[in-house]
Amino acid sequence: MNLSIPFTLNDIADYFPFLRRKPGRFVTPSGAEVHGIIAQFSTPAEVYHAAEKVRDAGYTRWDVHTPFPIHGLENAMGIKRTFLPLISGAIGLGGACVGFLLQLLIGLDYQIVVQGKPFAAWEPFTPVTFELGILHCAFGTLIGMLALNGLPRWHHPLFNSKRFLKSSDDTFFIAIEAADDKFEPGTVKSLLESAGASNIELVES
Repeated sequence: MNLSIPFTLNDIADYFPFLRRKPGRFVTPSGAEVHGIIAQFSTPAEVYHAAEKVRDAGYTRWDVHTPFPIHGLENAMGIKRTFLPLISGAIGLGGACVGFLLQLLIGLDYQIVVQGKPFAAWEPFTPVTFELGILHCAFGTLIGMLALNGLPRWHHPLFNSKRFLKSSDDTFFIAIEAADDKFEPGTVKSLLESAGASNIELVES
């Protein structure tokens, strides 16, 4: 299970403009910050095998963009399990505990006999405890998923590339971000060329 944080302070600054962004490691001759490099592929098989090469090269800040799901692509990319289940479980159990304690405290203050049970009996508390646990788990899963995926995001630097817009039509892309510790434009370009990319483009932030 991968417990690493999948985003940087610059990613957080995209949502909070008042936060200071860390300067990028690479800039273009015009002074624009480099977001990364994208490579175009024509077929699912090509992008699949290219993803394996990028994975084996040790890059961690990269993604594959396809117009439709490709079976087994997550294995080719080396995607590990997310820790979202831990977030969901912790928030769900927390909500259940809050629901149980709330009923317990109310039951001690307003001692009403329910089903002939003692005032502190747990059986009458089960429905509310269960419902609050499920409610908190659902909201925790939704919010955690959006946070880990970096959503909602109203704009992404990849949309600066007109060629990339074909990723929702009939073209496949691999994008390697400049935020990756191993990123070096020349090395990345050589890797993607050897992987069979038909077009390679530098993307500005």
